[in-house]
Amino acid sequence: MDKVSKAMTSETIIAKNKLKANFLKKGISIALFSGLMYGFYSAFLTMGMKKGIWADWYGDNRAGLSAIVITYVLAALGSAVNDTCSAIWAVGYATLKGKLGDFFRCLKTKPGAVMILAALIGGPISSTAYVVALQMAGSIVIPITALCPAIGAILGRILFKQKLTKRMLAGIGICVLSSFMIGSTSIGGDAPKGMFLGLCIAFIAALGWGFEGCVAGYGTSMIDSEIGITIRQAISGLSNLLILVPFFGLVFGNGIKFSTDLTIQAFTSGPAMIWFALSGLCAFVSYMSWYNGNSMCGAALGMACNGTYSFWGPFCCWIVLGVMGGMQGWTLPPIVWIGAVIMMFGILIIAMNPMDLFRKKEAA
Repeated sequence: MDKVSKAMTSETIIAKNKLKANFLKKGISIALFSGLMYGFYSAFLTMGMKKGIWADWYGDNRAGLSAIVITYVLAALGSAVNDTCSAIWAVGYATLKGKLGDFFRCLKTKPGAVMILAALIGGPISSTAYVVALQMAGSIVIPITALCPAIGAILGRILFKQKLTKRMLAGIGICVLSSFMIGSTSIGGDAPKGMFLGLCIAFIAALGWGFEGCVAGYGTSMIDSEIGITIRQAISGLSNLLILVPFFGLVFGNGIKFSTDLTIQAFTSGPAMIWFALSGLCAFVSYMSWYNGNSMCGAALGMACNGTYSFWGPFCCWIVLGVMGGMQGWTLPPIVWIGAVIMMFGILIIAMNPMDLFRKKEAA
């Protein structure tokens, strides 16, 4: 009986380890998928801002709009349209899953308030900065925004006294080095006008997302991740649409009526809204996959897998805008691709010891 019991125990352990390994692999796949979807979100968003009424706004005569309105008001509006579409997808998904009631109940709780704060940081601030940077410098800014895990690790140390190991510091150093490699393309006479400023604004987006990651980590540890995503997307869309765009219209335009007119034109531009609907869907799927992947393979490894958008972003922009759209200027120099790959490795170093991947494989 003892031998039989030991054999059964051994088989149970093997089966458990196999199930755990499969669960981990599935989580990694989902987290990697989130990075791919973020790349397509960036590409579809940029495409939307080149179609319909947006083509007139960004055209040669600029539809009579000033340079500052085009740079900041339209960027905020593009972010608002995308986040609103993403919020509609998120609320629709929550309704389909029968969680809409939980969504409204969570808004009144402390974790819900934390998610609202995260959305306000990641939406009006980071998302708009990201769109401004994309319009100014192109897809080269995407690897710079991928610095957010490194920034999140540093902010976690400052704000929450989280430990920074030598390995994490090495990973941060690798990320900084790769960002310098990418940023070097904005220096010199061959660099397009506005690229350096675009990269600086992209860093603001990375800073905001790094802070958002610290804050949202607390909120999603206490509520359903799908509800957390719905709160994040809904608040981000509403705050962009109802606060930031009118504010920019008041400061840079001719008042709130000016921004309202632009908003109506944007939402009624059919050729552009097709692409915004796609970008909103990809943004929602990206966040949902990231959260689900984190719950299956751990936040550290999930963060590293999601960070692959530093590669997928420029790649998807090149495919969608350069190859499919036939637009010029979406090819990137080799140093950017090398820097993006190095940054992915740095993000992995921050998140975990890469040797753990081989140890888990051996343990399985």
